[in-house]
Amino acid sequence: INSEGRQIFLRDIWPTRDEIQAVERTFVIPSMFKEVYKKIEKVNERWNSLVAPSDNLYTWDEKSTYIKSPPFFDGLTMKLPPPESIKEAFVLLNLGDSVTTDHISPAGNIARSSAAARYLTERGLTPREYNSYGSRRGNDAVMARGTFANIRLFNKFLNKQAPQTIYLPTGETFDVFDAAEMYKQSGVPLLVLAGKEYGSGSSRDWAAKGPFLLGIKAVLAESYERIHRSNLVGMGVIPLEYLPGDTAESLGLTGRERYTIIIPEQLTPRMVVDVKLNTGKTFKVRMRFDTDVELTYFHNGGILNYMIRKMSQN
Repeated sequence: INSEGRQIFLRDIWPTRDEIQAVERTFVIPSMFKEVYKKIEKVNERWNSLVAPSDNLYTWDEKSTYIKSPPFFDGLTMKLPPPESIKEAFVLLNLGDSVTTDHISPAGNIARSSAAARYLTERGLTPREYNSYGSRRGNDAVMARGTFANIRLFNKFLNKQAPQTIYLPTGETFDVFDAAEMYKQSGVPLLVLAGKEYGSGSSRDWAAKGPFLLGIKAVLAESYERIHRSNLVGMGVIPLEYLPGDTAESLGLTGRERYTIIIPEQLTPRMVVDVKLNTGKTFKVRMRFDTDVELTYFHNGGILNYMIRKMSQN
């Protein structure tokens, strides 16, 4: 409202296109750009004094705690391996409803008591140098240690909120990453049990990359947030869904069983497959590969491997 009490709208003060172009023609002249870009290689002495490698390919610095060569392509072959059943998997986490990507994905500052902090301390960093997970998203070793490291994560194994779980072979409690590493060293595949709307909240790529790095082969949930389910598929992690009416409770699952998921060679979208427990119990679940394209990604071990193979063929 102006001094006369009249309402003023943006359209009343916004310049017309003709007025803007008149200013551009008068003041925005080619010599301005020529002057700036002619000096661009000379004016910043500090930038020009930086030493840069001349290699055609990026040279990984083994000492860097920010950027690290990721293991996503380790063991990649041009020939597609046949799909394999998941045999005798342990449950890494037994979760309930509405587990969000904030619970899963590394986010925020790196806590001094965390597995990521221990990793950085071993490399000579002090707590003031830890920085945040976001700043270190180029280092998979940090990000894997920050996966499921949220202090608000409620794990039914512990019956409380904590970024920890039980290592089932011994019954001991560890940080989630440390337990996953012990399973990995034993060559054991891992599974996550969850309830409704697993992966809800904002979409985060590390909410799928992190579980992949922990050795999680599949998630068994009542339902999924749409984009997170797609992200799991993109990392080659199998989204399994209980059949209508089934839940962990109705099936009597404690999470302490060992799970074998029977995956046939010939797969179709939304296929129903068998899950066999070491207790002798068997039940059926649906594989949430919803399209043939998603099955293609799965056969390749994820979208990253698919793209590398496709680029190599071209």
